[in-house]
Amino acid sequence: MKAQAMNSGDEATPDLAVARRVLDLESKALKAVSESLNGDFVTALDLLSAVAGRVVVTGMGKSGHVARKIAATLASTGAPAQFVHPAEASHGDLGMITSEDAVIALSNSGNTAELNDVIAHSRRFAIPLIAITGGPASTLAEGADVTLSLPKAPEACPMGLAPTSSTTMMMALGDALAVALLERRGFSSRDFQALHPGGSLGRTLLRVVEIMHGPEELPLCGLETSMADAILVMTEKTWGCAGITDAGGNLVGIVTDGDLRRHMQGDLLDRSAGEVMTASPKTIRPEALAAEALGVMNANSITSLFVVEEGQPIGIVRLHDCLRSGIG
Repeated sequence: MKAQAMNSGDEATPDLAVARRVLDLESKALKAVSESLNGDFVTALDLLSAVAGRVVVTGMGKSGHVARKIAATLASTGAPAQFVHPAEASHGDLGMITSEDAVIALSNSGNTAELNDVIAHSRRFAIPLIAITGGPASTLAEGADVTLSLPKAPEACPMGLAPTSSTTMMMALGDALAVALLERRGFSSRDFQALHPGGSLGRTLLRVVEIMHGPEELPLCGLETSMADAILVMTEKTWGCAGITDAGGNLVGIVTDGDLRRHMQGDLLDRSAGEVMTASPKTIRPEALAAEALGVMNANSITSLFVVEEGQPIGIVRLHDCLRSGIG
């Protein structure tokens, strides 16, 4: 049977009280770590910005799980990164950490024995080492080039043992480093989309230029083109429309199937495209998001848009192209 939803009379249950206590403690820990930030954070960012290789993130136990997430966040925001397990590092994986890299090591106590070989390796080869730890006088902090200290904060576990507040602070610091580095490097939504081609994020950031049909497929006619020839172009290109350009190649109008019906008279075929066209058609920029193109088409009850750059038509995008790409 499905669990029954609690009603308003259940708001003060012991379980909810525990949950709220945990969230309150962790939110206070986050506030404390935010207030504790100083020039060491900027120094850490300077080290990461100068990395020619990868950012290696390491940690043991729960700190290791957080380290994996930080490495993934860095990699997805334009800073090549990888996780190295400290115990495996002592058995050959130190070879993954080169003199071109920087290391971020996580340990709440700062005295995690498995990190010792990573610390020694970084010192031996002058590899920048950033510590995230709650032990400012620990082995890790003493060996690091810069230490981001976690303020004292109670763990949410009633015994004060299970890593909760401490790992939340580590995770948040990792996010802060990744986002600050992203902004310092000028990482754009276009860069982000390139690293997230799959899933909803990739679809959301898809650009018109990536789904449009190119110049060779454009149905174009001049202002003086007869409608007989314009209809041949419309039929050949199968878009249900023709773009009308002036002598300079600028898009100035469009002839659609609807225009043909509205001008269905005996002399239609003898008229020029310029006489029948709808002037100033809706267009879209090549760098616009595909979602924007879909919005323009829906708002104007049309099924295609010419893609224009500096007045010149360079492509065409259809409603179907957006839907096929997962937009909408």
